[in-house]
Amino acid sequence: MALVRRIARPLLASAFVSSGLQTVQHPEALAATAAPVALAIAQWVPGLPRDARALVRLNGAVHLGAGTLLAFGILPRACALALAASLVPTTLAGHAYWAEEDPGKRMQHRVAFFSNMSILGGLLIAVADRPRGGRRHCG
Repeated sequence: MALVRRIARPLLASAFVSSGLQTVQHPEALAATAAPVALAIAQWVPGLPRDARALVRLNGAVHLGAGTLLAFGILPRACALALAASLVPTTLAGHAYWAEEDPGKRMQHRVAFFSNMSILGGLLIAVADRPRGGRRHCG
């Protein structure tokens, strides 16, 4: 099972590292799309910025940081939980296929939505994964 973890974690993390880096560098590309969901969350969570661009960049930083740590097996359960928690609003903001009028775009967003839900399932498995033996933070 340790070999599977060593392979699976970087694979699961790769999407977050890649998109997180892009988002940190260019948050403006997603800020307008994310604004309704991001600003609604910011109203309920104390300490979050009230600026969509800053919230998108923060989400990207979570994806980049937690994804990198997950890939290396450092605090994998905590990182998977952080990624799972951030993936839900990311998906709702970016892939609301039910609100899309264009059939082609609706289909693309539906595929991306359910791909993200599949990734969410993998993250939840990673959250629940408890390696046997004494190692609790790597492996």
